[in-house]
Amino acid sequence: MSSTTMSAQAGNNSSGPPDVLARGTRVTAPDIAVVVLYLIVTVGIALWSMLKHHQSSAQSYFLAGRNMNWILVGGSLFSSNIGSEHFIGLAGSGAATGIAVAGYEWNSLFIIALLGWLFVPVYLASGVYTVPEYLHRRFNSRRLRVYATVLSLLMYVLTKISVDVYAGALFIQQSLDWNLFLSVAVLIIITGFFTLTGGLRAVMVMDTMQTVLMVIGALVVAIRSFHVIGGVEGLFEKYPQAITTIGNQSVVEKCGKPPSDALHMIRGPETADFPWPGFGGIFIASIWYWCTDQVIVQRCLAAESLSHAKGGCVVTMFLKILPMFLIVMPGMISRVLNPDTVGCADPIICQQVCESQSGCSNTAYPQLVLGLMPAGLRGLMLSVMVAALMSSLTSVFNSSSTIFTMDVWRNLRKDASQKELMVVGRITVLVMVVVSIAWIPFVKGAQGAQLFIYIQFISGRITPTMAAIFLLAILWTRTTEQGAFWGAMCGTAVGLIRLILDFIYPKPTCPTIDTRPDVIKLHFLYFNIILFVSVGIVTVVVSLFTEPLSEQSIARLTWWTRHSTVEYLQENPEAADTEAPSPPMELSALNGTGPSKSRILQETSEIGPWYKRLWRAMLGLEESKRSTETQPGDKHVLHETRRDQIILNIAAVTACVTVTILWIYYR
Repeated sequence: MSSTTMSAQAGNNSSGPPDVLARGTRVTAPDIAVVVLYLIVTVGIALWSMLKHHQSSAQSYFLAGRNMNWILVGGSLFSSNIGSEHFIGLAGSGAATGIAVAGYEWNSLFIIALLGWLFVPVYLASGVYTVPEYLHRRFNSRRLRVYATVLSLLMYVLTKISVDVYAGALFIQQSLDWNLFLSVAVLIIITGFFTLTGGLRAVMVMDTMQTVLMVIGALVVAIRSFHVIGGVEGLFEKYPQAITTIGNQSVVEKCGKPPSDALHMIRGPETADFPWPGFGGIFIASIWYWCTDQVIVQRCLAAESLSHAKGGCVVTMFLKILPMFLIVMPGMISRVLNPDTVGCADPIICQQVCESQSGCSNTAYPQLVLGLMPAGLRGLMLSVMVAALMSSLTSVFNSSSTIFTMDVWRNLRKDASQKELMVVGRITVLVMVVVSIAWIPFVKGAQGAQLFIYIQFISGRITPTMAAIFLLAILWTRTTEQGAFWGAMCGTAVGLIRLILDFIYPKPTCPTIDTRPDVIKLHFLYFNIILFVSVGIVTVVVSLFTEPLSEQSIARLTWWTRHSTVEYLQENPEAADTEAPSPPMELSALNGTGPSKSRILQETSEIGPWYKRLWRAMLGLEESKRSTETQPGDKHVLHETRRDQIILNIAAVTACVTVTILWIYYR
């Protein structure tokens, strides 16, 4: 431990509020230089990508070229998932409750395999661009498409954009001692440029670069942290003793100690944190996030082929093993080194330390970085946080604008020009940013100041419904539009009622006695399971009492019919304006995925000064003349060589076996 941190802690044994960090450990000039260098390089790459790949049409901006290899797919998947909220929230939950929160990361390996081996083949065979579009085609239902669109945008605001911005702003606040909302404004300005330039191709390339930066930076911090604490053994020995010594002693004695089961992954069924029967609830929430969320699915649809999509999933599976050791355990180390700040229990002290009465565990990772890392490396980690924020926000912005523009605006204005669609996409982003910033105060004090648990808490009220509908849509051909719709309506109504009740009866802070009704105190992971099963039952019952869809109307839209050669037939007149899924044995320009070869000859107009062309390119108004010559593909859209299948299957099984062994070891 550095002398400055120790001296700060020594001074904190008095009754007054502790200084969050020794003043000498704030960001210095060398750190700022590293961050500026990173931003210059990143901006340069964005400009190069924007000028090389003109975003002159909605397709080029929203869909890229659908020719990304497995490295870019895997890097972008991981970077889109591991945002600043993970460095802040996951480390914070580790500091507050121990290692069990890593179960979310390790459980996701099995769901990512489900994405690559079950969901992606169906999405590719159906020829869709967005997840809501899949529901439209599967059930010939515009109302389900609108429902999925609205729900996705709502989740982006509640659990992605607002959380990412808050987490990144919190790190800047801790680093530079700025006001939280000033930090938010700075982050919005930084990401605004990348939002304007946009384009899925540029986003995925930047995501992959930032994945490398995040892993290297987090690895440096983890090595330094374990060296200071004495390795994993030293952490497990000292963490139970990381008890705050300041504030109201009665509060400290009840609320200032780490949980008794903090060093176990598998915990009792009645624990307030991660009960083992609730693992089913984690799987359900993960199905929505990894298999039906546009941000994730869009990256798999951009893959060059099904093999590359699966390869990207395998890369992500192995990377998802790392957060336990690179984020969760360093968060626990931060509490050991800073028990009076990270582990504060008295609401009055917490308010003075981090401006939140719910607790300051979210400051665990910033305090660790600023307290242990030397000048220069602190700048590297600040760059990592900016990279994590930018990768997550640009991914969400691109996906949300895609969903609204393609699934809502294009249906409202079928004759909308390419320029109009581009402008609408960018306006959508601006609106979502404003709404997300307005939601930040609710994020700030939610769920005992554990940001990661807040995400799971909100998701658990809404996402089980989507998970049930999509699983039945893909796996059960008998599912009907009426069954899916009423299942979705019932599940959403119950979830929203529970969410409203949660805000009416907020969880009291320790040591206040919890007097809420028993139905409100039901753990959110248990609620996930109950809601998921209920929606499934409603959907199945209604489907059995309604007329089934014909074989032609579900061709290439379920797991069992993904290879069907039956001609697609739309039964519902309201879906007549939607293009039919292309046959899997022949790729079309619509699908654009796989080895189908397209030669595009592009001649871009360069009329006017460079700065005018740059401005028009940023707004997606740069004109280009294109002539396209398409040669029929010689491979199946779902084609995989035997060699690729064997390698990918072995790699996926290896990742799942590895994480199972780790589960058993840390049980």
